[in-house]
Amino acid sequence: MIENGVSEETKGVSRNRLPAQMNDDLGKVDPGQLPALTLEHKLSHVGHDLPAFRLTWRETLQLAGIGFRLGRHILEETSNGRIAVIDPMKKRIAKSGQGVPLGGIGAGSIGRSYKGDFQRWQLFPGSCEDKPVLANQFSAFISRKDGRKCSTVLHPGKPDLPKGSDISGIGSWDWNMSGQNSTYHALYPRAWTVYDGEPDPDLKIVCRQISPIIPHNYQQSSYPVAVFTFTLYSISNLVRNFQVTNSGNTAADVTLLFTWANSIGGKSELTGYHSNSSMIEKDGVHGVLLHHRTADGQPPVTFAIAAQEKEDIHISECPYFVISGSSDEFTAKDMWNSVKEHGSFDHLDPIKTSMCSRPGSSIGAAIAASVNLAPNTTQSVSFSLAWACPEVKFSSGKTYHRRYTKFYGTDVEAAASLAHDAILEHTSWEMQIEEWQSPILQDERLPAWYPVTLFNELYYLNAGGTIWTDGLPPIQSLTAIGGKKFSLDMLNGESDDFNEMVSKNNTASDILNRMASILERMHASIASNSAIGTALLQGEENIGQFLYLEGIDVQRDFAAAVMMHDPEKLRILHDGKWAARKVLGAVPHDLGLYDPWFKVNAYTLYNTDRWKDLNPKFVLQVYRDVVATGDKSFARAVWPSVYMAMAYMEQFDKDKDGMIENEDFPDQTYDVWSMAGISAYCGGLWVAALQAASALAREVGDKASEKLFWNKYEKAKSVYSKLWNGSYFNYDDGDNKMSTSIQADQLAGHWYAKACGLVQIVDKDKAQSALEKIYSFNVMKFKDGKRGAMNGMWPDGTVDMSAMQSREIWPGVTYALAATMIQEGMIEKGFKTAEGIYHAAWSPEGLGYSFQTPEAWNNDDEYRSLCYMRPLAIWAMQWALTTPKLHQTPQKDIPHDSFPKNQFSYARIAKLLQLPEDESSKSFVRVVYEIIRNRFRS
Repeated sequence: MIENGVSEETKGVSRNRLPAQMNDDLGKVDPGQLPALTLEHKLSHVGHDLPAFRLTWRETLQLAGIGFRLGRHILEETSNGRIAVIDPMKKRIAKSGQGVPLGGIGAGSIGRSYKGDFQRWQLFPGSCEDKPVLANQFSAFISRKDGRKCSTVLHPGKPDLPKGSDISGIGSWDWNMSGQNSTYHALYPRAWTVYDGEPDPDLKIVCRQISPIIPHNYQQSSYPVAVFTFTLYSISNLVRNFQVTNSGNTAADVTLLFTWANSIGGKSELTGYHSNSSMIEKDGVHGVLLHHRTADGQPPVTFAIAAQEKEDIHISECPYFVISGSSDEFTAKDMWNSVKEHGSFDHLDPIKTSMCSRPGSSIGAAIAASVNLAPNTTQSVSFSLAWACPEVKFSSGKTYHRRYTKFYGTDVEAAASLAHDAILEHTSWEMQIEEWQSPILQDERLPAWYPVTLFNELYYLNAGGTIWTDGLPPIQSLTAIGGKKFSLDMLNGESDDFNEMVSKNNTASDILNRMASILERMHASIASNSAIGTALLQGEENIGQFLYLEGIDVQRDFAAAVMMHDPEKLRILHDGKWAARKVLGAVPHDLGLYDPWFKVNAYTLYNTDRWKDLNPKFVLQVYRDVVATGDKSFARAVWPSVYMAMAYMEQFDKDKDGMIENEDFPDQTYDVWSMAGISAYCGGLWVAALQAASALAREVGDKASEKLFWNKYEKAKSVYSKLWNGSYFNYDDGDNKMSTSIQADQLAGHWYAKACGLVQIVDKDKAQSALEKIYSFNVMKFKDGKRGAMNGMWPDGTVDMSAMQSREIWPGVTYALAATMIQEGMIEKGFKTAEGIYHAAWSPEGLGYSFQTPEAWNNDDEYRSLCYMRPLAIWAMQWALTTPKLHQTPQKDIPHDSFPKNQFSYARIAKLLQLPEDESSKSFVRVVYEIIRNRFRS
């Protein structure tokens, strides 16, 4: 924290004049005003390619077996029409310069660079098109009565365009802006582009971009929409708010142009048979619908671009122009010249500009807003972008509806309503966003980089491949029903429904609804064997399922998964053996990829049923959610799963001393970094989880279990202390060099416990000593703290090179480490530790990871796994700083009982959950591998 309220300037962070107070009469925020702090980039800044991680020879040898089996697995998944979770051979376009992505949560996202490119298209599960669609642009046309004219795409410089586009395509447009005087400002979920004297030296244009990410709002936050403002702004759809200020001596006629291709990225626009049509005008909102006929069996998508006509703002539209293909039709060049000559599209014949695309050609649409600016006046124009892709289809054949369809229906025409409502309602969304962000932004005790990074790391909520469903069971085709008998007869005892259907005059829609209802009932029994946790809601609102690639933030789904048993055999890539997909009592690594919630554990690098950190972390997260919300019904609903998860872990306490042991393979989240015996990371989590289980038992009134887990906690805590070496906790209790590694994450359990309001699991002096050691070695001895905390360091101050992940920096771990330091009163060192992540990922002088923070970068500044969820752990720092009120039942004295009355029944459950012993002999290759590995580790 900053004592005097003044911090040194941080490169890449802009301190702006405090935003104007909201006008109570108008209920609006000044759309051209920047917030107190933003991330800042010059538009003329040149981006660069990002180098991906490379293995050392030693690591290549260590991972050779896995690599071979992984290659075979990728081929098998591809042949089955699925995408492998891990595919190191699949190269993606990784460049710096990402900006705030567009859209709400779980409805697909569209990325945007700070230069204005629309890129990184993620509209379907497992699919990401990184390249920008270059026809998607904002442009400005300005003319003055003194004869001065200028026109340009609002993009710095001319990008690399397709060959031939200069003749009649977008290459014929005016790409005249340099970007030297223009800046991009980001504070998720909003962004501002300030065109200061570009393209007209007497004109300042502020483009404000907003998407509907609003805390505690489970409706608008699901909308696939954004707003841009030439003084307007939107959260549901894509709205751009441009503020135009004329400081010249003559009036200016300004036309702002928004162009959009009928494309979902890649080569999709060339498949043909896409069509555009005009929206029906309502409340002055005009727009165009772009109906995209998606290939490869994916659901169709409809885009809507719109703007609102007001007094002194004229809106015109061009529903159709050819971007590439036949030059005999109305082309991109014709469209551009029309605006350049006439200032609008009023002269166009709508009949000639409404057609379907042909295979091999691509089409687009445009909307223009024309205003007249007198000297020293301002004017605002709003554009919105929305997309309707109501279905989420997985390769298993199951289809879900997205969350937003609960409010707008499942028709792709909903894009028009989304675009319309975004323009009318986005100011309300922004007021809520400002109310949320302003107290943190204006807290002058915080270093400037921190609030900016805190909010910007939330980009993952919509750009991380999020899927948010309506909470209903999946829809399957009739072919998946098998031999089950059913009828759609609407006259048999249901005449009221039939009459209502006829009166609605939407027969197809009602038949589809009827089919969905029948299929829902037929699949209800199937859903009971899944990880869909809505059965645990007990009358609460069903806000749907929330899916990420490696997990889900709705703990009920994980609780349901704990109670699942799926004996389907999967080949494990680590050793080539077969194992059950998921056994009873184990917390899954993930909730699935090609058939989520039904086929969990898409990750098969290791048998995660043997991982030692998943179950303890689940228990700790459940307890955290209970005390943070005070939701006792949730606690009671998931308590059986917590009990099972704890009982399951007993099998890993081989010597029955109360402490679980790692099994000398990567049996935890550091999945190429082995631990053996008692480990600081897993052992600490286990100790914390035992205490959390006892506390949760108290919350639900299970006194016997409260005693049981408390006794186990005290026993395990005593064993854990054996790792203490006088200054930090050893990596594990082995007798080789590797065991002495200083692990940045060694106090993970201690952090979790204190964050949950539990008793600290290690003494304060030991915690502070370990943190001082980590700070001095893992943070400051590597690039002066400008990269974050190295995962592993040797006591001699060199990087632990024993494994690929020991020489990596994990941003999420660094943020959690900083939160631990703050909890222990080491606030300045906590901020200094986390600031290294800002310098590496977000600073304009860093590695270029803004809005794509990876899971890791290594000692050679090479990234691994862009756009990862773990960096959201920066919010643990805010949790530590604000010390929220927790709803805990006070602990009473727990009498020590050597034999709690439920100990034997608990032991019986634990025994029933034991995995079978692996009695297979080791192969010759495995023996050689272990000998070589142990020699390297010694």
